[in-house]
Amino acid sequence: MTSDLRALARQIKDWGQALGFQQVGITDIGLDMAEAHLQRWLDQGYHGEMAWMARHGSKRTRPAELVPGTERVISVRMNYLPDEPDPSAILDDPAQAFVSRYALGRDYHKVMRRRLQQLADRITAAVGSFGYRAFVDSAPVMEKALAAKAGLGWIGKHTNLLNRTAGSWFFLGELYTDLPLPLDTPVTDHCGQCTACLDICPTRAIIAPYQLDARRCISYLTIELAGTIPVSLRPLIGNRIYGCDDCQQCCPWNRFAHITDEPDFSPRHGLNSSTLLALFTWTEDEFLRKTEGSAIRRIGYERWLRNIAVALGNAPPNPVIYQALAQRLPGSSDLVVEHVRWAIQYHPPA
Repeated sequence: MTSDLRALARQIKDWGQALGFQQVGITDIGLDMAEAHLQRWLDQGYHGEMAWMARHGSKRTRPAELVPGTERVISVRMNYLPDEPDPSAILDDPAQAFVSRYALGRDYHKVMRRRLQQLADRITAAVGSFGYRAFVDSAPVMEKALAAKAGLGWIGKHTNLLNRTAGSWFFLGELYTDLPLPLDTPVTDHCGQCTACLDICPTRAIIAPYQLDARRCISYLTIELAGTIPVSLRPLIGNRIYGCDDCQQCCPWNRFAHITDEPDFSPRHGLNSSTLLALFTWTEDEFLRKTEGSAIRRIGYERWLRNIAVALGNAPPNPVIYQALAQRLPGSSDLVVEHVRWAIQYHPPA
């Protein structure tokens, strides 16, 4: 039986790669250290308004409580970096809108869940019915800790998973299973003395190596935060309207990153080259149509306008921007109006 399980594990990895996953690893469900780290993070309040991080109790760090019978986790990663010019040029142009690279194409949740289901179907065809459940950032799962235990990389000082031959531009997904598969070996930490990610973070959200205060993170502020963005942090956001990639862009290990060969992750609707003013003119219908099948849609139209208003406030003084902001005031929600009024003060009227 042991030899059969070893052979099955090898097959699972081959099937996974054939389905478009760049790496597949297998780990057990022991997450004691990750559980202690998570609890310290929650106790410090670093999760901000992400109450769901604490809502499910120990189910997040004890997989068998979330899916009874789970013995192993099959962890996978899939590259998403699009083939395009250096995004630093966008950040250097205050008229441009910066969208995190992972959100430029189709929603990764749907893409990866479909592939994970196909992987489960292949396993079923080989061994018969077995217990499993697929996850892609969609439930209380410690995806980075599990991926690290499965040998897919190590958790870097910026708290993202890093791989020596692939950097960090990849998505993670999991199959919880009751199959007692052989385990892969974790890799060691290779961040060394580097502090590039801590040094570059615009809002100093990486407060110490391996410690992120999400309340200061631009990804949190533009995606997870539902209400008002703190005034003191708005100037630091620059032209980032959905997420932030600075800590990945500066990481030396990302010189080994691979461009994705997945067509679904190619930029859509010009989101890799749009101006702030162009996106600010979108109606709600346009927003819903152009973000259909995109991770961006989850923030909704109100937060979309809020984020762009802040970015326009950070642009050089321009009467055209003043006019665009002023036109947004009538009929907008209180949240949008508050951010528009903050932004409009930095631009001269026409």
